Amino acid sequence: MNILFLGYTDSPLIEFLKKDGNNVIAVKEKISPEFIKKHQIDFIISYGYRHILKEDILNLLPGKIINLHISYLPYNRGADPNFWSFVENTPKGVTIHLIDKGLDTGDILVQEKLDLSEEETLRTSYEKLQNAILELFKKNWKKIKTGKIKPVKQIGKGTYHRKKDKEQLIKGIEDKYLDMKIGDLIRYLQNKPESHENSKL
Repeated sequence: MNILFLGYTDSPLIEFLKKDGNNVIAVKEKISPEFIKKHQIDFIISYGYRHILKEDILNLLPGKIINLHISYLPYNRGADPNFWSFVENTPKGVTIHLIDKGLDTGDILVQEKLDLSEEETLRTSYEKLQNAILELFKKNWKKIKTGKIKPVKQIGKGTYHRKKDKEQLIKGIEDKYLDMKIGDLIRYLQNKPESHENSKL
């Protein structure tokens, strides 16, 4: 099978897919329908990809374009899902879903909840989420590629965030927030002064 892997070109999943007998092309740049046709792509996996796939691409491989997202969808679609799962106290986890024309709104194939403590930092909890989604993918890949998992529609409105939403909140602690204990970070944000110029954090 010819697989197009979009996003993290150094992902260990690329080697996993090759060992499974697939031909894998890994890119992080924006792609076109012509690219997919030229390389006779059979399946697309998006993981950390920074570009939105338009309908002209989605229509080429219906049911064979998936995304790996480190949130428990429908919560925390979009940017910085780990950060917002703590700030808004929403379910934490990882999800593999079909890609549709929305942003992280496609039908769910598999997902898993994680129990993450506020004693963690965003950096350590992010690593746990990354490891969890890699294992979830490996465990379910055979069923995903053969279409043996019935997609399930996302239930509820969920939440969505843009990159700039977080940037406004962490202004003044940009170099510290990833390694603060999450409990301390949340307390800081809840009591955030108008200006961080004199912050001792």
